[in-house]
This record gives sequence, C-alpha cells and structure tokens, in this order.
Amino acid sequence: MGSRDADIDFTFTDPITVREALNALARVGWSMDVSLGGLSYMIDDADGMFEWYGSSPADAGEVVARLDAPGNLPYSVAVDVYHPEAGTGGMLLFMPGRTEVAFVPTIDRRGIPAAPEFTDLAWYLHALVPAFVGTGLEGYEAVEIKH
Repeated sequence: MGSRDADIDFTFTDPITVREALNALARVGWSMDVSLGGLSYMIDDADGMFEWYGSSPADAGEVVARLDAPGNLPYSVAVDVYHPEAGTGGMLLFMPGRTEVAFVPTIDRRGIPAAPEFTDLAWYLHALVPAFVGTGLEGYEAVEIKH
C-alpha cells in the first residue's frame, strides 16, 4: 500500500534561532511538545547520526540553549512542537545555517476529512505561516509524497 510523507519547508532571509521560532509559534498556540511527559529534541552532530534526546519540561530553557549553541550551527537540530488546542504537532527541523526550517506533521497528523489518507497541509500552513511572517519568512514549499 505504501506510506505517505508530508512536510513544509520554510526559507528565511536571515538565520532564525530555535528560541525565535518557538517564541513566534507560542504566540499562535504552539509549544514544545510535552504530550508524553517530556520534551523531545534532536542534535545531528559530526557523526551524522540523528540522535534524539528526552528532557523534563522544566529544562526547556536549557534544551533551547543547547539547540541554539554556536557549536551546533553547522548541524541539523530539531524539536517536537505541539498545538494543544488542535491536538496535533510535529517535528520542527532546523537545517545547518538556520535559514531553512522544515515542519513534519508527525504527532496526530491532521487529515483532509473527505480524503483522510492525505495530510491537511492547508491547516498546517494556516497555523504556521502567520507565526513566521514577522521573523523574516521568505517563502515556503508544502509537499506530500507517497512512497
């Protein structure tokens, strides 16, 4: 039958920090995901392995500081985000250099009611783009692919 992957790739005119992105998203109802009782984040270091870590919600400030550390700029970092009111979320993946950020709807993905096998990318765009407009958003590309 195959699987489906969806993501939204955002491009910024200048590098955006994890803190700046999370603050912008918080203004429209998003937060770091704590649905399983902790924070989930990733740092891709020199070995090229995407290693995920868990942390207490009380350590959110330290997690963000670690993701934004200058030594991590050449590597991809990610954090799970969640919109509690909508009951959905996903991974926010920051590429090296931080001018490209991808959102992958991985937590209770919203489907299109009349075609639930497809991701409701319009909903995610409506929920994410306005948050990033004031942060130097240059453009975005939304894609869904069947494998």
